[in-house]
Amino acid sequence: MGVSQRLKSRFRKFLQRPGTTVDLGPLSKRLGAIEAREDSLTELDDAALTEAAREAADYAEICAIGREAARRAIGQRPYDVQLLGAMALLDKRVAEMATGEGKTLTAAVAAYGHTRLGNGPVHVLTVNDYLARRDAEWMEPIYTLLGLSVSWVTESMTPEERREAYASDVTYVSVSEAGFDYLRDQLVTDVADRVQRELATAIVDEADSILIDEARVPMVLAGSVAREGDPAHEAAALMKDLRKGKHYEVAEDGRSVAFTEAGLKHLEEKLGGIDLYADDQVEHLSAVNVALHAHALLRRDVDYIVRNDGVELIDEMRGRVAQRRRWPDGLQAAVEAKEGLSATQEGEVLDTITVQAYIALYQTVCGMTATAVHVGEQLREYFKLEVAVIPPNTPNIREDDPDRIYSVHDMRDEALVEEIKIAHEKGRPVLIGTLDVKASERLARQLADAGVPCNVLNAKNDAEEAEIIAEAGALGAVTVSTQMAGRGVDIRLGGSDEKDREKVVDLGGLYVIGSGRHDSRRVDDQLRGRAGRQGDPGASVFFVSLEDELVHRHAGDIIPASPRMDMDGVVHDPQVDYAVEHAQRVAEGVNHEIHKNTWRYSVVIEQQRLLLAERRERLLTSEVAAIMLLEKSAEKAKETDEDVLSDAARAIALYHLDRLWAEHLAYLSEVREGVHLRALGKLDPLDEFHRAAVPAFQELLTQVEAKTIETFEEVDLSDGWQPDRAEIVRPSATWTYLVHDNPFGSELDRLIAAVGRRLTSGG
Repeated sequence: MGVSQRLKSRFRKFLQRPGTTVDLGPLSKRLGAIEAREDSLTELDDAALTEAAREAADYAEICAIGREAARRAIGQRPYDVQLLGAMALLDKRVAEMATGEGKTLTAAVAAYGHTRLGNGPVHVLTVNDYLARRDAEWMEPIYTLLGLSVSWVTESMTPEERREAYASDVTYVSVSEAGFDYLRDQLVTDVADRVQRELATAIVDEADSILIDEARVPMVLAGSVAREGDPAHEAAALMKDLRKGKHYEVAEDGRSVAFTEAGLKHLEEKLGGIDLYADDQVEHLSAVNVALHAHALLRRDVDYIVRNDGVELIDEMRGRVAQRRRWPDGLQAAVEAKEGLSATQEGEVLDTITVQAYIALYQTVCGMTATAVHVGEQLREYFKLEVAVIPPNTPNIREDDPDRIYSVHDMRDEALVEEIKIAHEKGRPVLIGTLDVKASERLARQLADAGVPCNVLNAKNDAEEAEIIAEAGALGAVTVSTQMAGRGVDIRLGGSDEKDREKVVDLGGLYVIGSGRHDSRRVDDQLRGRAGRQGDPGASVFFVSLEDELVHRHAGDIIPASPRMDMDGVVHDPQVDYAVEHAQRVAEGVNHEIHKNTWRYSVVIEQQRLLLAERRERLLTSEVAAIMLLEKSAEKAKETDEDVLSDAARAIALYHLDRLWAEHLAYLSEVREGVHLRALGKLDPLDEFHRAAVPAFQELLTQVEAKTIETFEEVDLSDGWQPDRAEIVRPSATWTYLVHDNPFGSELDRLIAAVGRRLTSGG
């Protein structure tokens, strides 16, 4: 079976497989015992409650004491459904809880429970620093009453502050900061310099976002390296007079671009008559190709924004700035050069780990989110996690209207503005979700022209996110936002103070409108979920155009040539309704297959990283390096002072292990980038990758020992151990960043996407 057929087969299985969830019956049976403890716990004073908290040993006692502590400390008594959620987390599940159902309090009860069950310390992993600090401070009185310490970690903290925070029973930290701390800890030369303790339990907030959307994102620790010249700016300058169609051609899917013969000839002349395909021009050829991608395919205010003299990437799942993200393979520098900014250096990768591999290091993993069922299959496949769907405390009465589908953008946008204007004139608050920054700003201008004032929330003003979203339910408020409108922030009817609550309730509650469907149903569901929290009234609808990229790319060939529509351009055709739903399912399937493909490659790298980490730990915490030198370089080792030998052997061995690992990662990156070419020769690219990666790692292990002995024999130890003399100086500066997905994917990713699209026509 060829690559294409295998991909098709897997695609069909993915699209046909129903999700399953765990039975809540066994957990529900404990609610009676929890309630039975309530009166007796109420009679205890605070000190006695704290003492009882230290003795709790089962789910019922943990939840009963957690409920009483929350009632006393912050005036909130957890609902039964929140305790069901906490027990699901204690059962190592992902709890699906609707927006506004109190996940933060649920996590606090579960974190307390995990410490009592011997699963501590607990890390509550969030999507950003703001939520880490907010939730830790908010829940701190509860933890104190339960006899536990709690802290948070943010990007600005010093190593000493981080070490202190991780020493707490419960630590709230963004997944990226936790991952970066792990990477830095993997490169310490003294155990005392570590900041984290053991990775015992992770409670993952917004689990679908972190465990699925962010899963394959590599977290990187880089070191400074000396570089000459600036190929990025030189290449960017060459792009300015190129013309689409004449000098380069863009593929139909908008994800790849190539020079024409005329374009290459033009560039070669500009570069002094060189042959770009000559062996000595590889760097020039690479630079102009990357510059062309930046010039022709990446769009300002869609893929990135320019702010504070820098290029900031936009996370397509959230519509927000992707903090500390960089595109790989020189693309970041190319976009910076395109925008006339200084190109920031990538540096040399000293170590890297994907979000998925980092979370897999925890002994216990559980999580919570409003949208888990759609990715239940993937949670089971990658993390062996099952989904527990927790019912809402009060029934959801939000009215979800069917999509309004228009033939063209202009008619859709005109109808959208009119719909918003009608609601606004009544005073009903409206929240509109758009697909990107450019669309949000265009809609804001259209609303202004129609006399409708609005607040805009997008990647350009994400610092005000919580404040803007908190007021989105105010009387007469119109809020235009890119997708993930303030996850973690409640939208209260009548505004944050709820002073106009009854008026807004009478008007039908918050009205959520989606301007176009996202590639993921989960993102659309999260937008819908902003309305109708805790039994509030509300409504939602999506305005879709047949010109939307999602529909055009994934279902263009199954839309009827002349669909039935009325005079306003509204389409009333069951086949079109099916096409829109189908386009979204195929987009999800494409993303799932690309994730699976990336994961298959990362498995071998992660196995090697774990083996190396074990070896490094032995070098760091024992005398194994000194013993090796006593065996392999006996004469000099025996002449050396015992303490000097210990220090020198450890430092030299760690240096060479870290150095060779960095070189190995660079080599694997090159192999991974080029391995798709093997597929063209009908070889399995994954097998070819393994054939390169496995012997290279074995060679690395051999080289660590050889280079350690060589350096030891050359260094002068007559007046003690001095690293400078051995020339094992580590990078003078290190920094961390996340690698953003290459927006165009690899050649294999594009093949996967093409197969997915072909399935829309049953091919």
